[in-house]
Amino acid sequence: MKRISSRDNPAFKALRQLSSDAGARRDARVAVLEGVHLADAFLRSRGVPRQIVVGASALDHREVAELLSRAPTDALLVLDDALFASISQLAQGVALLMVVERPAPAPPERVVRSAVVLDRIQDPGNVGSILRSAAVAGIVDIFLSRDCAGAWSPKVLRAGMGAHFHLSIFEDADLSALRANAAIPWIATSPHADATIHRTDLRGEVAWVFGHEGQGLDAALMRDALKVRIPQPGQGESLNVAAAAAICFFEQVRQRDAG
Repeated sequence: MKRISSRDNPAFKALRQLSSDAGARRDARVAVLEGVHLADAFLRSRGVPRQIVVGASALDHREVAELLSRAPTDALLVLDDALFASISQLAQGVALLMVVERPAPAPPERVVRSAVVLDRIQDPGNVGSILRSAAVAGIVDIFLSRDCAGAWSPKVLRAGMGAHFHLSIFEDADLSALRANAAIPWIATSPHADATIHRTDLRGEVAWVFGHEGQGLDAALMRDALKVRIPQPGQGESLNVAAAAAICFFEQVRQRDAG
């Protein structure tokens, strides 16, 4: 292992830039996973980290020791605790992070199996929660428009809780072109739709499309989509987009299980 105690160390400077600069991560095609849970999820997906970074006092932590036993030791970098704290984005937690390569799957020419399509969703927590729900519901393909929160940003990764490693994620997708070539229905939720989600046949392959938290779905995409309504008999505000997505995914699961 290599140990670093100086802020002037070139390896530390490079790591600090990756931790703080989304552009640097994008250019290097990497993501930074912080915390035991994300690191464990990555290793369980048979990923090989580019770099493992541990705060010195965490080396003897039981969970860290177990993770390191499953990871290549030549990728290990140990930072003095003060150095690790200066790059950490977590207020609490074990001093562990991994730098990993972002998967770059080739986008399909046509959408032919159930998918999630996100149009300009801004909040990282919403994006991560939607990815998490999709993975648990068995939906693999995720398409994000250019103006969505970055799928591999630290906040989205934390909200996704490891879901990323079970998905095929396509960022900067041309949603209009995808819609034009889609082989399956696109479904959007609307409070004004006549059909409710529970009375719509969802047993086949569908693409679920969700739009910007404030502005909603792009008008052209909404016009071309099959619209369904989630019944909301109460008097509160409309559903959060991540909650609406989870309801949609698991209504599809329920209908398929029911035959």
